[in-house]
Amino acid sequence: MNRNAFVFSIVLLSCGISSLRVTSSVRAAEAAKQYTLRYRFDPTETVSYEVTHIAKTKTRLRGVEEVSQVHTVSEKVWTFQKPAKSGSMTFDHSVAKVEMMQQTGEKPELRWNSEAGEKPPIEFEKVAQQIGSPLSTVSINPRGQETDRVTHGGTESQLGMGGLTISLPDEPVAIGGSWNVPREVKVRGEGIEIKTMKVREVYTLEKVETGVATLSIRSEVLTPMEDESIKAQLLQQLSNGTIRFDIDGGRVMSKQLDWDETVVGFQGPNSLMEYRARMIETLVTGPVRTARK
Repeated sequence: MNRNAFVFSIVLLSCGISSLRVTSSVRAAEAAKQYTLRYRFDPTETVSYEVTHIAKTKTRLRGVEEVSQVHTVSEKVWTFQKPAKSGSMTFDHSVAKVEMMQQTGEKPELRWNSEAGEKPPIEFEKVAQQIGSPLSTVSINPRGQETDRVTHGGTESQLGMGGLTISLPDEPVAIGGSWNVPREVKVRGEGIEIKTMKVREVYTLEKVETGVATLSIRSEVLTPMEDESIKAQLLQQLSNGTIRFDIDGGRVMSKQLDWDETVVGFQGPNSLMEYRARMIETLVTGPVRTARK
């Protein structure tokens, strides 16, 4: 190698090292950066989410096995109003439309679409009565914590996280940072006894890209579970999934929770329950799609 070629190689190597140092510095700066996560809604705003819930449950009791399946696609709507307190955001929570499929064991499959103009099966009548009417009026602070709630007699199905919003951290959080949110879940013990189980949600900020924060969530049961029957009751109340939060827009863009659980002995030594489910919630601005089998 001549002298000029040798010098050129040294220059290229130096440039490469400098580039690596710059990249490492950028990554270190991003890792150290902290983000403030807050909800933001206008008093005149209406926000819609498409919610898809698919679940399959298999149970075995006294040697008899049964499989049940549900597939629901709905549109939930938050209609905001003038806040009652400074800094709070108040909205009516309602369901605008729904398409449902349900099948249990050997029974015929049930289907109903709220927009089809057909009379619902008796199993879906209660849902049909609530379409378009406020289920509750909820006030939240910028961290997503409920400050007030008025229930209007409707049934609100909240899988996993226990509320309509997520509780955001009080302080700014860096990538890799976590925060915990405690809550309580009621279950039935022996006989008519009602037990309170302490649970906490653990949120972690996994990454931030183009203003969207990706959060992971998992539930931890803090109260010792005395038997498998309690675990079977808790299944749908626990969370494991991912949330995408628009930092500038101040709202959840999407949420996905998954369940893949097997409980043995929940009603005797030969009993079994398998629960496989997924819930996907997506912010929408136009008409939502309908359920497909």
